[in-house]
Amino acid sequence: MALRTVLVADIPSLPDSVYGLSEGMSPSGLELSKPKPFKMPGFSVIGHRGNGMNVLQSSDRRTRGFKENSILSFNSAAKFPIDFIEFDVQVTKDDCPVIFHDDFIYSQENGIVNESRVTDLSLSEFLLYGPQKEAEKTGKTLMRKSKEGQVLKWDVDSDDPLCTLQEAFERVEQSLGFNIELKFDDQVVYEREFLVHVLRTVLQVVSDYAKDRPVIFSSFQPDAAKLVRELQSTYPVFFLTDAGNQMYKDERRNSLEEAIKVCLEGKLQGIVSEVRGVFRNPSAIAKIKESNLSLLTYGKLNNVGEAVYMQYVMGIEGVIVDFVEEISESVTLMMIRPPSPSSPLPSSGSKDDVAATTRPDFSQKEIDFLLKLLSKLIQH
Repeated sequence: MALRTVLVADIPSLPDSVYGLSEGMSPSGLELSKPKPFKMPGFSVIGHRGNGMNVLQSSDRRTRGFKENSILSFNSAAKFPIDFIEFDVQVTKDDCPVIFHDDFIYSQENGIVNESRVTDLSLSEFLLYGPQKEAEKTGKTLMRKSKEGQVLKWDVDSDDPLCTLQEAFERVEQSLGFNIELKFDDQVVYEREFLVHVLRTVLQVVSDYAKDRPVIFSSFQPDAAKLVRELQSTYPVFFLTDAGNQMYKDERRNSLEEAIKVCLEGKLQGIVSEVRGVFRNPSAIAKIKESNLSLLTYGKLNNVGEAVYMQYVMGIEGVIVDFVEEISESVTLMMIRPPSPSSPLPSSGSKDDVAATTRPDFSQKEIDFLLKLLSKLIQH
């Protein structure tokens, strides 16, 4: 049986009042709405930037199969039994939400590497990079800066043009949910007015084109996460955190405990944590659940089936993964197995019954031991 969950059966379009200055608005013009409780309906597999992020210097060809954050990558991921794809959205200077991860985009002309901030480009300028939709046109050579500072040609096995958020809604398999990461530069301090403008621009596209597609918003930028929750109450908002794996000037970004505070203060519905932060601090899972928040994870360990399985046992609700085919298959084999004849499914056959029947029967002492072991392993 393939693992498949549906986030929300029927998600209405955003109300017009979100974008006007009508009733229910605060003095700042934002919609004030009561928090809606939200829980992921089952253990979800989410494709990172579609069918996986690109690592240009990796010897693993899976990291260069499809251009990340592209329509091709999204629809390739949709062929597997996953629930969502995750991708990054920024807004161009002429107010068009586009899908791209890095803050800066690079190209090379006459041996000279040129750097531009994505949000300083117009839509037409942004779309000039990489392969073009018109076969007769040649785009700018798309480059990428590695963590080591090298600027390399962005080579993948299956390339695809850059795309907008609107195109993703129009051209990606309709049953696939979207985890939209609202992308902002870690090194920039943003004014509230600017954040409101950018977020309203994104929300307008979602309102116009999402239809019944499941959508989750997320952001590492705590003020942006809180604002998108203030601006609308239709879609759940999650706060992204490195959970202490990398330290920032903004203390709200440095631990799961701080992430919980951000969510409770902003009436957010969940946390997306780097998985090592959870394994190092498993006691935080109970605090997150007590706070009525959902918990998802991301990170390289999510490409290891056993690590994903352990998270399922721990009660984490979903994982963002790069190796979509392998992990979706592992999840299916390890977690949604047909019951043995001696342990038939309850007659109702509901999804909750299936989960209860197939979840491994570990004692609390065994779970505590595994968590301590994982925490020690991750420290080294």
